[in-house]
Parts: sequence; structure tokens; C-alpha cells
Amino acid sequence: MANKSFPIPDNELERIIALSNIDLDFTNLEENFKDLTLLATKVTGTEISLINIIDSFTQWTIANQGIELEQMPREESVCQYTIMSDTSFEVQDLTLDERFSTKFYVKGPEGLRYYFGMPLKLSPGLNVGALCVLDKEVKALSAEKIELLEIIAQTVVKRLKSIQALELLRAKLNESNASKKKAAHDIRGPLGGIIGLSDLIAEQGATFDVSEFMEYINMINKSGRSLLDLADEILSEEKAQTLAENEFNLPLFKDKLLKLYQPQAKFKNVDLEISLNAGHESVPFSKNKLLQIAGNLISNAIKFTAAGGKVSVHLGLSLSTTEKLLTITVTDTGVGLDTAVIQQVLAGKAQTTIGTGGERGYGFGLSLVSHLVESLNGLISVNSAPGKGTAFEVVLPQSL
Repeated sequence: MANKSFPIPDNELERIIALSNIDLDFTNLEENFKDLTLLATKVTGTEISLINIIDSFTQWTIANQGIELEQMPREESVCQYTIMSDTSFEVQDLTLDERFSTKFYVKGPEGLRYYFGMPLKLSPGLNVGALCVLDKEVKALSAEKIELLEIIAQTVVKRLKSIQALELLRAKLNESNASKKKAAHDIRGPLGGIIGLSDLIAEQGATFDVSEFMEYINMINKSGRSLLDLADEILSEEKAQTLAENEFNLPLFKDKLLKLYQPQAKFKNVDLEISLNAGHESVPFSKNKLLQIAGNLISNAIKFTAAGGKVSVHLGLSLSTTEKLLTITVTDTGVGLDTAVIQQVLAGKAQTTIGTGGERGYGFGLSLVSHLVESLNGLISVNSAPGKGTAFEVVLPQSL
């Protein structure tokens, strides 16, 4: 397998950066696209339709019709060829094409023979995945059906962009809520001073029997206390709120990573363990780019860890009065990296390599991680040596 060549777009880093900007949660998209996969099968008369997103290591099936499929290694897919150009890609008989004839979905119980894929184009040349239809019988699609399939693919892209826009709106709403909390903090001090002063005047005024003056002071005192209670209520909302759509806490982040990457680890017989630091499990933080960063590190660790090895992930959150820091540590028992490779990773220039199981290394996953960490004002460090495994640590500042 290591000797085979695999297609890689010339603009691969640009492509996966564009994909990371959408910041998809691959476990939570089925309902957004299920109708389109059903429509694709009805239009083309095929048994199966898939909407696949392809990142650095994995093809993620975000919606399916006619077959249960969630993910597969990128190098095993047919859609990796579809994203190579802005035109469609067709294989009339997969059993006769040496690139696919030995794949599990061709020679296995699925027995697939026909494939037609349409690239999902964020913009010309930036293909993040494919809408494809498949069948157990050899077929040929008419020009009219191909045109309808292209319209469906365009609709998929429009929905992807709508999801991205919605996430941006949610982020702005969170910023607004943060401003509200800050305002509450800002007014709390002056209000406390007013109440303290009015208490003092109220005490002294009582001795002078100035009833009218006391009445006004009491009103000020009452109003001030009401505003102070309001400020406390605003500040306490964070404790009562459920997580926003664009937020994680540590347990939810752990569950997402296990659901996404446990199948990859089991497929290779690698033990994947994810642990949390204690004490801040319920504290929310932005999920912006986190699945992209942690996911690429985990996929990379699995790739370079032999069967029977272990990949350990630790998620931590540290809080102080001035900062909130999220730490992601990914440690493996794999082949390790030498000093030159570590410097390439930190410079965002990781090279294509072959994994311990012959997996194709596309050389862009770690470059993407470096780019994303830098864009979030975070830090990444690597501790490794040949034959002694690798530990990646990412530290990302979060809004208080």
C-alpha cells in the first residue's frame, strides 16, 4: 500500500484551511443534509448516496442514504479523486478499476460497482468533499440527471456556508453576552459605593430627624440595592445557562473526540484514552477550531502508532482572575520524530510520510494544526525522539 500513489490537490493546504474555517462538527450534521441524499438517489435511480467531507486524514460521511457509513481513511475512498478537479468523476465499473477493485466496499458484501461523484466547491478550486451516488449495478447517468446532481451539490455547499454563518452569529451573540457581563462587573463597584454612602447618611440623618431627607435616602438605598441585585443576577446567569451551540465543556469535548476517533483507533488496534483534569468540568469554552486541532493531532498519533500501541489525550482547563487556558495534550507510543521533523512541524511545514500501517500521510494535517493554533494566539510544543513516541501540547487562551 505504501508504494501506491494517491491524489493530492496542488492547493491542499489552502483547501484544508478553507475547510477548517467552516469548523464542522461531523457528528451533528445528518439532519441538515439527509433530504439531499434521498433526493440524489431519487434523481439518479441509484441505491446509495453519500455526502462526504475530506480532511487531512479522513473521509467523513455527514449524511447517507442506502448504506450506513460514518468515516473511512482518506486513501481508501473514491471521492479523493473527485476533489481533484471542479468537474465530476465517474467510474462505471469499480471491479474493473485497479484503484478500487480490492476495496472493502467493492469486494465485500456491499459489492458496489458504479460510482458518480460531484465535487463540493466552496469556490473554484477549493473542493472540500463530494456528493456521490453508488450502485451495485453498472449504470450510466444522462446529461439531465448529471445537471440535477450538480444542483444538489450546489445546495449542499450553500447549506455548509449557512451553517458557518450561523456559527459566526452565535459567536457574536456570545461576545455580546460577554460585554453584558463586563458591564455588570463595571457597575457593581459604583453601586456598592452609593449604597455604602447612603447607609452612612441614613444612619447619621436619623439622629437629626430629617424625615424628608431620610425618605429620599431610603429610596436611593432601595433603588441601589435593586440594581446591585440585578447585576448579581446577570453575573450568575453563566452558572444557570446550558452550553451554547458554539461552546464545549471538558466532558462534551471528550465525548465528541471519542465518537469521532475511537473507530480509527479500533480499526488499527490502537488503544485511545482520553482523560480530563478535575475541577472545571462544567466551565464552558469556545469550540472554535478545537475539533480540527485535536482531531488532526489524534489522527496523526494513530497513524504513527503500531497495532497494540496507545494514544493518550489529556484535556485541561486552568482558570485565574486574568486568564482561562485550555490545554490539549496528545501522547503516543509510536515511531517518534527527530529534531528536524519537529522543527518542520512547528514551522507549519510538515512533510508527507507513511504511517506504521502503510497509511498515506498527506503532510498537511500538522501544518494545519500549526496554522490554526497560531490564528487563535495559542502555543504548540512537541516532545519526541525516534523510537520513543511523541507528545504534542497545545495551549489555547479562552475568553473569560
